[in-house]
Amino acid sequence: MAGKIIDENYYDFIVDNTLGNINETDDTNDSITYLNEKHLMLHVYNDREELCGLGQNTYSRFPSLFTINSVVSIEKSGIGEVQRNPFLGLYGQGVLVGVIDTGIDYMHKAFLNSDGTTRIKYIWDQTIEDGPVPQNFTFGTEYTGVQINQALESGNPLNEVKTNDVNGHGTAVASIIAGSRDNIANFTGVVPESEFVIVKVKRAKKNLYRIFCVPDDKLCFQESDIILALRYIISKARVLQRPAAICLAMGTSQGGHDGLGATSSYISYLSQASGLGIVVAAGNEGNRRRHYYSRVNGNNYTENVELNVGEPDKEFAAEIWSYVPARCSVEVVAPTGETTKQIFPSISGCQKFNFIFNKSTVWVNNIIFEEETGDQLMLIRFRDATPGIWTFKVSNLDNKPFSIHSWLPAENLISDETFFIKSNPYTTITSPGNAIIPLTVTAYNPLNDSFYLESGRGYTRIGIIKPDLAAPGYEIPCARVGGGYGSMTGTGAAAAHSTGIISMVLEWADVKGNYTSITGNDINRLLIRGAVRKENVMYPNQEWGYGQINVNQFFQNLGLF
Repeated sequence: MAGKIIDENYYDFIVDNTLGNINETDDTNDSITYLNEKHLMLHVYNDREELCGLGQNTYSRFPSLFTINSVVSIEKSGIGEVQRNPFLGLYGQGVLVGVIDTGIDYMHKAFLNSDGTTRIKYIWDQTIEDGPVPQNFTFGTEYTGVQINQALESGNPLNEVKTNDVNGHGTAVASIIAGSRDNIANFTGVVPESEFVIVKVKRAKKNLYRIFCVPDDKLCFQESDIILALRYIISKARVLQRPAAICLAMGTSQGGHDGLGATSSYISYLSQASGLGIVVAAGNEGNRRRHYYSRVNGNNYTENVELNVGEPDKEFAAEIWSYVPARCSVEVVAPTGETTKQIFPSISGCQKFNFIFNKSTVWVNNIIFEEETGDQLMLIRFRDATPGIWTFKVSNLDNKPFSIHSWLPAENLISDETFFIKSNPYTTITSPGNAIIPLTVTAYNPLNDSFYLESGRGYTRIGIIKPDLAAPGYEIPCARVGGGYGSMTGTGAAAAHSTGIISMVLEWADVKGNYTSITGNDINRLLIRGAVRKENVMYPNQEWGYGQINVNQFFQNLGLF
């Protein structure tokens, strides 16, 4: 019974599980859902639409809202050389590919064997509630490869296995990683012999949309469901006793961009396990003018952050982060000149402002101690925002130098008409791409070796080197929902390409028995050593990380040929 986990009258809070009091088999309390070894999800009843409720509930406990991270030749990454090498010939055989996304068009021939049977082992559709729930989970429907094959043999497969991919992003990602070879269409995924475990993530609860001022028509997913998807894929890898390569082509601009969030810490933990590799997209926020940074040394130790709000963007949130030991106040000034006055930091609390000369409503949380990071967060949320230049006046109450970062929502949650007047393209990698250990991948154009300008750029807010590598991410061939092929551009495509490479390494190391204890972290470090680096460019850097991914060089560095 799904119950509270899908009930819109319940908020979902991510809370600590470090004592291990609850495990995945514990179903005695329907107010708690086990997420992983570190976190639980607490379901709390609240049927009131009250945005200031965030003042009484810690910011970090609300799941962040994720969006998808994407809107040509495999020779660029050394894949063809490795597959043609008679001592390697790696096509992903025996490796599971995990895709957490918008679902999959399981009827597409990119996911079928030559005899017409499926290459998908399992699908967990979190959006469907009329079928068997996966073991140790409480919602959604699980479909097995046997059920999918039966459906494919029927006259109407969707009557038997109802899951599908309406958006197309998940289908594209899965096909880039491991789509079956189609000689007529001249298409193949990186590892066409891997098998799939797919999770179609449900849309975030509407109460989270309201809390973070996201319009109802935007597509986003809540962090806790993605954590559960990771747990599901790992459970299937254990049951099947297979290594797994997982692609996360989603991200969020919420949070401190420091790798300390719930998902970031979880995937860093998982990347230290043997037989498991995780690739995360860096996001496409580098050229969108949605990040602001300033080091304030004087001028009364006050910084005026100017934000142009476009006509289409009535509901959205902005986050301003400062570092310890600064203690900052914030004042929000509307285009009409009306002001909230100075709002001082506190442990909790929220202030709501209705302006007289415009219809805007603004909520401000000035949190002196954000729980996960210990740093200060100023969260500013808008409803019916008046178009024009808004100003955030941030002042250090201690009259000393300080630094601030500010981010706007990612991808399509706002239009390109809303942006910072003096934006900064760096520190724009979306979370969990800021996680310390997983492979974070940015994108480049394989046609001319140019950096894809929309790609998220490093480093993290606390100076960790990210991205790790760049991979082909411009007009990458992919499967389209309903049949046929198209192309995909963005760091999601680059992450998919890199996940295929991880699958090749896992086949060599685990399936073929050459290095059975290899971890995701081991693979990442070895791939970094084998990256292609241009002359006269200093590495690592904030755009390319340590260079362009190249799996052939990976194996050469091991002295295998």
